[in-house]
Amino acid sequence: MMTKKICMLGGYSVGKTSLVRRLVTGSFDETYQTTVGVQVKKTTVDLAGETVGLMLWDIAGEDKFFRVPDAYFRGSSGYLLVMDGTRKVTVDQALELHERVHKVIGEIPIVVALNKFDLEDDWDIEDSLTPVVEKGWPVFRTSAKTGDAVSEAFHELVRAMVAH
Repeated sequence: MMTKKICMLGGYSVGKTSLVRRLVTGSFDETYQTTVGVQVKKTTVDLAGETVGLMLWDIAGEDKFFRVPDAYFRGSSGYLLVMDGTRKVTVDQALELHERVHKVIGEIPIVVALNKFDLEDDWDIEDSLTPVVEKGWPVFRTSAKTGDAVSEAFHELVRAMVAH
């Protein structure tokens, strides 16, 4: 069985931990607990009859008080770039993280998760997504709370990593 490292990247409180929990346990917890540093979870996914092991690096959200250490990116096969649909600032934070990852480890597969789709009526990012669309990255409107598109986003990333 092949094993791949995936980094969960984005600003604080965008739902990285909740997306990991939804994939790994199929559950959601309303209680917010900030991630300190990095938490690593393991799971497997089935890809066309082949089992792929995943090491999910749930990395603390970057903000003005915390900068993700570049060393966390090394060894990654791909990453999920998570944005909070209700906060425009998370688009810029995610794009800045992408630039840093690209400088540190080069071009690797990426999938964008526009998270909190269950709060679509409160979304505030549609006019900020032009740079994301122009890059041609796969984009999923996810909800860790309801499970919408979570599995699909991870499976698309795994497909891209295996093909890379």
